Amino acid sequence: MGDIHRLVIEHGRDKARALVRPEERTLVDIAADILADENQHLGITYSGFCLTSLPHKKLADDAPWEKRGHQVTLLVEPGRLKVNGKMKLFGVPYGARARMILIYLQTQAVRTGRREVELGRSMRDWLTRMGISVGGETFRGFREQSLRISACSLKFFWDGENADVFEKGGIVKRGLIFHDALGDDRQGTLWNDVVQLDETFFQALRDHPVPLLEEAVRQLKDRSLSLDLYVWLAYRLHSLARPQPISWPSLYAQFGAGYDQMKHFKPRFVQALQYALAAYPDAKVEPADDGVVLHPSRPPIARLLA
Repeated sequence: MGDIHRLVIEHGRDKARALVRPEERTLVDIAADILADENQHLGITYSGFCLTSLPHKKLADDAPWEKRGHQVTLLVEPGRLKVNGKMKLFGVPYGARARMILIYLQTQAVRTGRREVELGRSMRDWLTRMGISVGGETFRGFREQSLRISACSLKFFWDGENADVFEKGGIVKRGLIFHDALGDDRQGTLWNDVVQLDETFFQALRDHPVPLLEEAVRQLKDRSLSLDLYVWLAYRLHSLARPQPISWPSLYAQFGAGYDQMKHFKPRFVQALQYALAAYPDAKVEPADDGVVLHPSRPPIARLLA
């Protein structure tokens, strides 16, 4: 457990905020909310998303996205959907909103054991619980990312014995389309009633789910790099048998998209990691001159050990 969490435990949120630098007060707030979470609601993501990630920023609509991670490569290609009677090209999904939609779909699919995921009020309620107000610009942003997720082709290429888990396919088979208009009588039905996940993706998700703490996802909802680091640590740390050093070149290769030089990436990574660690009290990650050292740690959901 880090110094921020100890401060909160020993002194409480308000006193802890007074004891740290102004730029660290958000870390205190995140740590305090995580430590106060008694519900321990479960979130789920596919292991491939813990080792690779979607882009953080918008790409050109016709640009594919390829991301190499530890023993896996993610390839996402743009696709077309018919909108208002016309075929339209949609670029690959990106940013925190795409990640939030995916975590919801994956969590619900694993929870129910079905690749048909109910939306409507259930997703609205979940977004509200995540602290996201669905309306105006936020609605338009989620609608855009839902269309990108629906249109794209997604493939994971695994090395070694897990090779060719995905030969083809996407994430969503059908149904992830936002309604065009909002009205008081539409508040519970912003989306179609049911989304059907791609069968190949659903099977891979069932075979390789990674548990997340829902409150941690809520805390990091506006920080896509921190969210990526959180899910990476959730996957890596509890499976380690011994300390694992990770070099700066490896970190840059996995998380450095959008940074032309290592010197620009390092301070952004260090900052994002602090937010991820604030949301994961049991994570043991040690800074090193040549990168970081991961240590065996408890998973982020305490009840998994019961």
